[in-house]
Amino acid sequence: MTAIDNIQATDPAVDEERAEARRKKVMAVGVPLATAIALVVIWQIGVRLFAVPTYIAPAPSDVAYTFVDKFPILLTNFWPTFYESLLGFFVGNTAAVLIAVAFVHNRMVERAFFPIAVFVNTIPILAIAPILVLIFGPGLTAKVVIAALICFFPTLVNMVRGLQAVSPQALELARILSASKSEIFWKIRLPSSLPFLFSALKIAATTCVIGAIVGEWVGADVGLGALIIDSTFNFNSPLLYATVFMSSGLSVLLFATVSTVERLVVRW
Repeated sequence: MTAIDNIQATDPAVDEERAEARRKKVMAVGVPLATAIALVVIWQIGVRLFAVPTYIAPAPSDVAYTFVDKFPILLTNFWPTFYESLLGFFVGNTAAVLIAVAFVHNRMVERAFFPIAVFVNTIPILAIAPILVLIFGPGLTAKVVIAALICFFPTLVNMVRGLQAVSPQALELARILSASKSEIFWKIRLPSSLPFLFSALKIAATTCVIGAIVGEWVGADVGLGALIIDSTFNFNSPLLYATVFMSSGLSVLLFATVSTVERLVVRW
């Protein structure tokens, strides 16, 4: 251990700073967790106190029991939705990034196609989903396309903004140094766009699950969306709530994955 390490180990200011960092971490996890537990307790008491019928709003204990009891069914329907969401996430965001690069490097292409992208985004996903099922059939392709569409526009807008949000001084210096367009893109534009890109990817990580479930509502025999429809029509409210929580868990899982990758890539 060096002399500097010894000073830092015995410095009260350093100890206080570390303790404050630990308190912040505990608060960041503890406050949301305590709030969630309090809401569940209120829900449980409210349902029992007012004798709310199970088919309207089951108690959290009923949902938890159903989640454990029906877990094999939930897991069987989880995997199709997971695959559809993941494929839609990659297809939609890859297309958005490539088109954003084309827009930034060719303003005529942006003027021609950006209004079309805006128009497609204005169509409600529930309205366009049946059309896509008619075109691609009720199989995997339609659900992936629906999930990709719902991811596409936010990533396109953010990526275009990120690629354009480059310091004019940096661009001027690159031109003075005779940097090529590819060098400017890889060394200046792309790094500056990463915070914008990951902000969009975190949004897409949750919306791609919505797209996959909407696709399953229109036409599917398996998947969390199909299970939601089935449990709704059968008035199986505990299973409905358990399915909704599992789909929410999938969104949280994808969001956490993107956030972890962001911390590894965007170190500044």
